Amino acid sequence: MKSEKNILIAFLLNLFFSIFEIFGGLFTNSIAILSDSLHDFLDALSIGTSYILEKKSKKRANKVYTYGYSRYSVLGAFITTTMLLAGSSIMIYQAIIRLYNPIKLNYNGMFIIALIGLIINLIATYFTKDGNTLNEKSVNLHMLEDVFGWLVILVGSLVIKFTGILWFDSIMTILVSIYIFVHAIKNLKEVLDLFLLKRPSDIDTDKIKKYLLQIDGIKDVHHIHIWSLDGINNYATLLVICNTNVKDIIREELKKHDINHVTIEIETEDELCSYRNCNNLSKVEHHHH
Repeated sequence: MKSEKNILIAFLLNLFFSIFEIFGGLFTNSIAILSDSLHDFLDALSIGTSYILEKKSKKRANKVYTYGYSRYSVLGAFITTTMLLAGSSIMIYQAIIRLYNPIKLNYNGMFIIALIGLIINLIATYFTKDGNTLNEKSVNLHMLEDVFGWLVILVGSLVIKFTGILWFDSIMTILVSIYIFVHAIKNLKEVLDLFLLKRPSDIDTDKIKKYLLQIDGIKDVHHIHIWSLDGINNYATLLVICNTNVKDIIREELKKHDINHVTIEIETEDELCSYRNCNNLSKVEHHHH
């Protein structure tokens, strides 16, 4: 699968590069580069995890995972994003300490390493840029963070070389980290919404009910539950009171609203339904499930 391959490329580039960086950091005396090597190594670890989980998420449904494995991809996104938040926080902390006691840097070495870093991470960003799974999006955010980070070190090394302002390194590190932190929080919110079975934000339950009630033969629709498995595949279950079989029409209607997996329970008007008060799930109902 394409998404896995892209994550794998990002992983290998990052891993190879973080090892190269440790030597670079020691050689140039730059904490920006050293803390970045730790950060890149963490990146590589979480992207490796993402890769394994993305691969797993493609497995078909079975008796145990009746909905399939696509949530594993979301789990990958959760891990990557959490690491990203931790990483940005560490970077901010390091940079603040550095503001108070700046050290002499080898700016020429910094410039060369930053240039290589920039190129490698741009390649990784390119491979993950079109991802549509949340997992790929968080890996791409990682790559983007690294691109920014290297850009900062690149510009920083020039500024330090020509002005001698050592704290410039720290200020730019803080700015980039804040930018990434804010984006990672947004990503995390999307992941949590999925785990909390929140209705997909682009779907309006009331609207759907209105459309369904316009179908001939449908008297009432309730117990509508809509959720998304992975931010891409939307599911719905609903109870329809009607006097004809309208399942296909309902499926067609819901397809227009981006819901492709539909479970429809049909009852005739004279059946006694324990779901009638479906908004407040009563005890009777739980026996029903």
